[in-house]
Amino acid sequence: MKVIAVEEHLSTEAFLRTAHALDVIAGDEAEMALMRTVEESPVLRARLVDVDARLREMDAAGQDMAVLSLNPPGVQPYPATDAVPLARAFNDELAAIVRRYPGRFGGLGTAAPQDPAAAAAEIERVMGPLGLNGIMINSHTGGRYLDEPEFAPLLAAAEASRAPIYLHPRMLAAYRDYGMSGAVWGYQAEAGLHAMRLILSGTLDRYPGLTFVLGHLGEGIPYWLRRIDNRHAFAARTAGAATSMPRLSLTPSEYFRRNFVLTTSGMDDPDVLGLAVGAVGEDNVMFAIDFPYEDPAAAVAFLRNAPLTEDQRTALGHRTAERVFRLT
Repeated sequence: MKVIAVEEHLSTEAFLRTAHALDVIAGDEAEMALMRTVEESPVLRARLVDVDARLREMDAAGQDMAVLSLNPPGVQPYPATDAVPLARAFNDELAAIVRRYPGRFGGLGTAAPQDPAAAAAEIERVMGPLGLNGIMINSHTGGRYLDEPEFAPLLAAAEASRAPIYLHPRMLAAYRDYGMSGAVWGYQAEAGLHAMRLILSGTLDRYPGLTFVLGHLGEGIPYWLRRIDNRHAFAARTAGAATSMPRLSLTPSEYFRRNFVLTTSGMDDPDVLGLAVGAVGEDNVMFAIDFPYEDPAAAVAFLRNAPLTEDQRTALGHRTAERVFRLT
């Protein structure tokens, strides 16, 4: 079975040298202190930057291809004047890696939402001259989310360029205590918040052709879909039952099934996988490892042994990724 993994982070020495010398925007200091500690760890840094070692690990695990993306939170914690050229330089490096290893890597470019017009131009360059397969947005930018009006140029460019947007979680202040800031809890809660803002704001009525990718089997949303629809309908027909909310053309779950694709990254749980496939369909779930933070061999073994039909396994293993990211 062909295996494509689609949330596979990397960095380059040039990016890390430049980024680690920059000041970060107010409010992002704690997150960047943690991420810089991770990126300066010799073991993790080597796994992020050593492409040839990664290929050997992929071969050992039985993984055919990886869709690469910049280690989070990318360029979003930096002032726009620094972030815009940093994104361009990284995307050039990423495109060169993809060209150097045909058939082994795809790539999700990065952009700087701090400057929405520049981000829109970079999305067009990523999907055009650079020939990459989508973009990764590391959720909020300075506490702002993509449903907010200033990001309209970015969303319009993504829709026009047919660029899937992988929404990767970031930290929020509310989750800083007790180790909740990252993958223990805060990541899924923060990215799930972003997805629900996009759905409930009417953003997906304005940009119906957008495709968003959510890791970790949907950041908890599949578990809540029935209640979300039920309570949204109640609030829509009951005056005073909720804060102000726009009128939507579809139910929340219909947007979720139409505009979102899920990945398995870090969620090697057969029960949760079954729930996600049941919620959105086998053609809207893709395999991912979350390299270098999860074990590739264990993730591939989970894909091969999960209680799926062979058609479902094929869809998760490569067919959906090939469609969503237009991989050849």
